[in-house]
Amino acid sequence: MILRKHEGWVVNMKKKFIDVPFLPKEDVATVIVDGRTSSTIMNNLYNKAIHIIKTPLCNDIYDAIKGHPDLLLHPVTSQDIVVAPNVYKQLKDPLEALGCNIIKGRTVLKRNYPDNIAYNIARVSNFAIHNFNYTDRCTLELLERKEIKRIHVKQGYSKCSICIVNDHAIITSDRGIAKAVEKHGIEVLTIAPGYIDLPGLDYGFIGGTSGLIGKNKLAFSGYLEHHSDYAEILYFLKRHNVAEIFLSKDKPMDIGSIIPLLEMVY
Repeated sequence: MILRKHEGWVVNMKKKFIDVPFLPKEDVATVIVDGRTSSTIMNNLYNKAIHIIKTPLCNDIYDAIKGHPDLLLHPVTSQDIVVAPNVYKQLKDPLEALGCNIIKGRTVLKRNYPDNIAYNIARVSNFAIHNFNYTDRCTLELLERKEIKRIHVKQGYSKCSICIVNDHAIITSDRGIAKAVEKHGIEVLTIAPGYIDLPGLDYGFIGGTSGLIGKNKLAFSGYLEHHSDYAEILYFLKRHNVAEIFLSKDKPMDIGSIIPLLEMVY
């Protein structure tokens, strides 16, 4: 049993690690987000009794993405997390305090693509989706040890590009990813690129705006009405019995994903 203060109250919270990374079965208790994420988004997560681990900034990669958790680490399991050497020291203590097993990756992240994508791996069910020409070797070995199947794609920003809806459905604007994962029985809604903010760049990606914060509860950093495929996205989620949760009324921003780690035990 974990005790913590939440908005003036002491909340009794019994937690456990999520069995399959990114796919909680209960309400999420702890997430990792970019430390620069807006106070509106942070407060809306806090108001759902979700504890937040904030990433440090990795100044070795460019400003737009230097705090994105989906670039700085990868949860091989929700408990076993590989962290880029660039930010290992800063993340080791807060993650170990949760009971995580923190593993230092071998790939030091550098400024530009493809030298900044080693940990940007998407996971859907028992599949890892990435451009495996650039995957961190330590992470790859651990995925193989866990018998996670690979889906190789050309897009190195794989997690950024994939919004995980459930264990058999995703949303992406990348047609190469869509074509590759459909061969493995994963249903895809392919949307238009753009309509997502990422300061310093032309636009961000749908995966980077989102994360599951409960079974069938998909959170977005902003309001999807700003996207040209808004109606199609909502219909796709409804068909999969997934409720959309908008953490702000602003245009969606790519914040490097909302990565769930712990969920409630009821």
